[in-house]
Amino acid sequence: MKVVIAPDTFKECLPAAQVAAAMGRGVLEACPEAQVDLCPMADGGEGTVAAMVAATGGRLVAADVFDPLGRAIRAHFGMLGAPQAAPLPGELGLAGAEATTAAGRGPLESGHRTAIIEMAAASGLALVPADKRDPLRATTYGTGQLIVAALNAGAEEIIVGVGNSATVDGGCGAAQAMGVVFLDADGRPLVCGMGGGALGQLVSIDASGQDERIAATRFRVATDVTNPLTGPDGAARVYGPQKGATAEVVEQLDAGLSRLAECIYRTLGVDVEHLPGAGAAGGLAAGLAAFCGATLHRGVRMIARAVGLPQRLTGADLCLTGEGRLDAQSRSGKTCVGVAELAAAAGVPVICIPGSVSADGPSETFAAVRPLVAGEVTVKSAMRRAPALLAQRAAEAVREFLGIGLR
Repeated sequence: MKVVIAPDTFKECLPAAQVAAAMGRGVLEACPEAQVDLCPMADGGEGTVAAMVAATGGRLVAADVFDPLGRAIRAHFGMLGAPQAAPLPGELGLAGAEATTAAGRGPLESGHRTAIIEMAAASGLALVPADKRDPLRATTYGTGQLIVAALNAGAEEIIVGVGNSATVDGGCGAAQAMGVVFLDADGRPLVCGMGGGALGQLVSIDASGQDERIAATRFRVATDVTNPLTGPDGAARVYGPQKGATAEVVEQLDAGLSRLAECIYRTLGVDVEHLPGAGAAGGLAAGLAAFCGATLHRGVRMIARAVGLPQRLTGADLCLTGEGRLDAQSRSGKTCVGVAELAAAAGVPVICIPGSVSADGPSETFAAVRPLVAGEVTVKSAMRRAPALLAQRAAEAVREFLGIGLR
């Protein structure tokens, strides 16, 4: 029996490689003769750089940047090895095989010097203590610095994973680091390293001083969500509260993002307000589309392509996947659902082993769902005993699949 194990990171608990290894032990406990193929995954958020660097035999590069609150930190990006394969169809639900930018450009082919950046490494929520989270202040400036560092390293193409952000600045901070100037009503530049709060002062944009290498570089965004920039499903209203925004601040941020979209359209002729996925990472995806000409892709498909998951599923009897929590957001491009879609295309049943599952999670997508948090197992104990519980749930799943029965 061949079993492909393709989980995501269990945030604040275990990286994807350790999750996969624990599941693998459980599979072999239940079926010692099984052929186990460990395939750690990601979707554009935490773990994206590690997954893609490992998949292509690349390397990590260090850079000194600013975190969301303007504090100096050292972050890393990756330089990939082998070029990427051809794109998979249907990315972000767009018609045909092409993913497009707001300006209408088509799919990108990978160059031989491709950098992979995880925005969370410089602008992530985990970098800000819970009591200091403030999307009015938090900036993506450090992500822009990582982009400049990748250009300095000779990147001809840059892929940016945009999950797990602390920011709702529409990517303006990153754009500032690349040379874009945002101006107020008096024509004065807005504060360098601007956060979401400064969007309310924005009146015009001067992109004439942007790093000239940007125009010659191919950009792709790996996103795990399809949210628009503004509105009920937009960056501020859906994700602002988890970044520290009160109800009043959410409205301020949404209005600021609308103002930014209007300025971008007026200045650059790019419509980011209606671009699917533009709301990812507090609108960073919108900023990269506008200022870098980036195309937006489902992150899980991009990672799957890098690690060869479609090919590895060929001839498999079973696939196991998992992530920290299976909930309504999982439907919007998260790893487990993406893996299930690829497995379904290969005719392979999928069992999901998440940390926990909510009532509105897409349980119907899988042959079975076996969360760690069940019965007497609480969230706290599940995190403490995660490796053992992952192995146990995987063993139970395989025994049930083979009709051996549980013990």
